[in-house]
Amino acid sequence: MTVTTDSVAAVPSSVSIQDLSLSFGTVKVLKSLDLDIKEGEFVVLLGPSGCGKSTLLNCIAGLLDISGGRIFIKGRNVTWEEPKDRGIGMVFQSYALYPQMSVEKNLSFGLRVAGTPKDEIARRIARAAEILQIEPLLDRKPAALSGGQRQRVAIGRALVRDVDVFLFDEPLSNLDAKLRSELRVEIKLLHRRLKNTMIYVTHDQIEAMTLADRIAVMRAGVIQQFDEPQVIYKKPVNRFVAGFLGSPGMNFLDGEIMLRGGQAAFVADAIDVPLTKYDFGPAGAKPGPAVLGIRPEHIAVNAGSDWPFEAAVPVEIVEPMGSDTIVWSKLGRQAVTMRVTAERSPKVGDRIGIGFDPINASLFDTDGNRL
Repeated sequence: MTVTTDSVAAVPSSVSIQDLSLSFGTVKVLKSLDLDIKEGEFVVLLGPSGCGKSTLLNCIAGLLDISGGRIFIKGRNVTWEEPKDRGIGMVFQSYALYPQMSVEKNLSFGLRVAGTPKDEIARRIARAAEILQIEPLLDRKPAALSGGQRQRVAIGRALVRDVDVFLFDEPLSNLDAKLRSELRVEIKLLHRRLKNTMIYVTHDQIEAMTLADRIAVMRAGVIQQFDEPQVIYKKPVNRFVAGFLGSPGMNFLDGEIMLRGGQAAFVADAIDVPLTKYDFGPAGAKPGPAVLGIRPEHIAVNAGSDWPFEAAVPVEIVEPMGSDTIVWSKLGRQAVTMRVTAERSPKVGDRIGIGFDPINASLFDTDGNRL
């Protein structure tokens, strides 16, 4: 969306980023970003380390001065306003708690500095403690808390500010896998209860897929795709997005598109996939080099059904994952992985039948763009 005047105040976006750029000297970190986040939406900024996601969050928070563009929160131009005046609450990767203060004092510190009346402070702390289930911890100091409890307090400190927008900068990255899973559910429930706008930074695709209403996938300071999780998963706009989402990652097979009597097929060594059901873009099917992407979970193993593409492949590596198994093989000379249920798990050295439907595949040109 392009807006040239402050009349954007009439737009019902909760957060609107317009043509935002940030440079450190000659290094361009963020490049002409546009992002509109709806009221009450949970948006995740996802990408590898160094892609600019935390930098973008810090720009929204006012912790970094941008080089160009504008930032609106609740229709108000806050581009040059101080962080405390932006109506945001921020939760950092490090808990950033005052070690000498009790949990209650940590929660109330910002409110006391702002001169909030004591009864209002007490009300807000009681509400946050109830929501986050930390009432028994209010008299403890951070040293007496577990990592998960400290993160709840850090979230509570943002919660008591009673703001419009919450910003989370990789809040779960310091926790073990079990705690991350538990707090991920709590953050989801927190959003459902509060209905505030939340912007959440992570490099963890599972967090992104499970938490987000929409995901902005970033690479080198540019938003590659901004859409609902399932849309990004099923129809990635380019090879980078396709490869970044999914674990194990998408299989990429090099080959070419051929037209036979008006029908397209993807052809490579030991691969001949009819593309009659593939959803090509507006340009349609054109012959030439291409890459076919298929996710491991979309490959059927010894299913006993007729598939548009079938082949027999050797089993090279088997990785038991509990409820399912990752199988490594080769299709012709190209590596391919499959996800199968533990009950159907083959053994190393077996030769198995595989099949997949190209309706679940993604095709990319040599520049990595979706066809």
